[in-house]
Amino acid sequence: MGNRFERTNIKDQNSGCQSSCDRRSLLFCGAFVVALALGVVSEGGQLLCAQQQADAVIEGSVRDASGAAVADAYVRLQRQGDARSEERRTSTDGGFIFPDLPLGMYLLSAAKGARQSSVIFESLTVRGGRSRADLILPDETAVKNEKASNPTPSAQAMEFTDAPAFTVAGVTDWTAAGGHGSDVSLRTSESLTRETLHLKANSGYGDTSRKADDSKETEKRLRADLERAPKDFDANHQLGEFYLRTENYAQAIDPLENAYQIDEKDADNEYDLALALKKNGEAARAQLHVQKLLAMQEKAEYHRLAGEVDESLGDPLRAVHEFERAVREDPSEQNYFAWGSELLLHRAVWQAKDVLTAGAKAHPKSVRILTALGAALFACAQYEEAAKRLCEASDLNPAAQEPYLFIGKVELASPNPLQCVEQKLARFVEREPENALANFYYAMTFWKQHGRATDQQTLDRVRTMLTHAVSIDPKCSSAYLQLGVLEASQSAFDKAITYYVKAIEADPKLSEAHYRLGVAYDRVGEKTKATQEFKTHDEIEKQQAAIVDQQRREVKQFLVVVDKKSADSGSNQ
Repeated sequence: MGNRFERTNIKDQNSGCQSSCDRRSLLFCGAFVVALALGVVSEGGQLLCAQQQADAVIEGSVRDASGAAVADAYVRLQRQGDARSEERRTSTDGGFIFPDLPLGMYLLSAAKGARQSSVIFESLTVRGGRSRADLILPDETAVKNEKASNPTPSAQAMEFTDAPAFTVAGVTDWTAAGGHGSDVSLRTSESLTRETLHLKANSGYGDTSRKADDSKETEKRLRADLERAPKDFDANHQLGEFYLRTENYAQAIDPLENAYQIDEKDADNEYDLALALKKNGEAARAQLHVQKLLAMQEKAEYHRLAGEVDESLGDPLRAVHEFERAVREDPSEQNYFAWGSELLLHRAVWQAKDVLTAGAKAHPKSVRILTALGAALFACAQYEEAAKRLCEASDLNPAAQEPYLFIGKVELASPNPLQCVEQKLARFVEREPENALANFYYAMTFWKQHGRATDQQTLDRVRTMLTHAVSIDPKCSSAYLQLGVLEASQSAFDKAITYYVKAIEADPKLSEAHYRLGVAYDRVGEKTKATQEFKTHDEIEKQQAAIVDQQRREVKQFLVVVDKKSADSGSNQ
């Protein structure tokens, strides 16, 4: 948890806490009222940093129903009114300790696997005092019996014991990006990861038949209901829920917040409010509500939302544990996807592959899990298996664009032609003949599958598809670039130059176009122009490398500990 405090600014502009304060005391900077009650605020309203040195302690143990110590259990501590929380793992004797705590009321709970203790409350009211709390985890048999008596459809479809055995133990700066293969492969993997994160529950292929007129009529009716009864909980909640459902998150907040003020105990409304706040970019406010919900009840959807909020607030380690808890609570499609994509984002690619494989087993009809699995397999350099999964995803819903686009990128970046790809991209073009990317990817796949042949028939077909791509989208720079490559393969350098110039006009930062244009100029004797293009190429490559390096450093990489015993036993089955 040390890193959490290290990221705190030395000076909080809102409270005036100076750098001489202990870093932990900065947590008080937003807790003005609590500080006032404890007598650590001066008459001028300044926090007395010297008096904030916290030395109270909460310690205790985690035991099972028979009284035996439980080692390696997670113990969570959260101060009421504070969005932050801490976790410790119990020692071999089941013990844990949280030192250097400020005074206040705390929520304390423990978990190991599917076993979870009740949330208990501990109050620190004496500085220098010690408080002891003993947490009890239910027996594994009792947990299984409870889940068996209250099965969910997802739980029936997939026993979580089939899930991979590993622990995300920490994060590190991404100084070495991990992954595999060439820089082209790595950049493609990163691109696929970014696109994976935006896959929706139905990958955007769900029911979009709701008419705008219907939505307007519904909104009009709900607003009229609210005007008639502005203090009515249902009127406020239903309008807020409508805006949330139609993705008007900013508009959803006010009515949901009004409903919350009317009835703070309605968990469904508070969840909707937290979700709207998170979607509207107000993650810190959302965290306060979702942590309150978790303190009241452990639910998978609360853990998933908590993970999304933690990721938005720059705490991926906590986020991934929340997503894992969500899957343990409910191995649903949505929870598996959230956990797997979080691992993929932070370059735990093998673990992402394992989680998404388990998710695909539990939800074989999920297009987005199969698509995400394809991205993970590519990141693991399992190109053929990646293509196979992506082709399966496209077969599940032939109208979906995303699997085809992933297939195209995987095919271009893989060292060898991949099976099933050409057939699926041909179907993509057949379904969407006026889609520029469909024509581009199919053209490149067809050419690659035929060994980059230079016979006239093959070249004419590739040329026709690429020309159609740029006629659909004049900004399709990659298609112009490949038209230039095609003409250069026939030593038609004047034509190649024309296409390279058009590629650069469409995308001035397309470094390969500058390089190939330099080669073409050199071949026709334009040495000065060639030198300039090579120089431009080098400058762009340097700029883009710096940007990529910065992006990679901004993404924390997970440090993963694999349970070798479980992994070995799983591989032997």
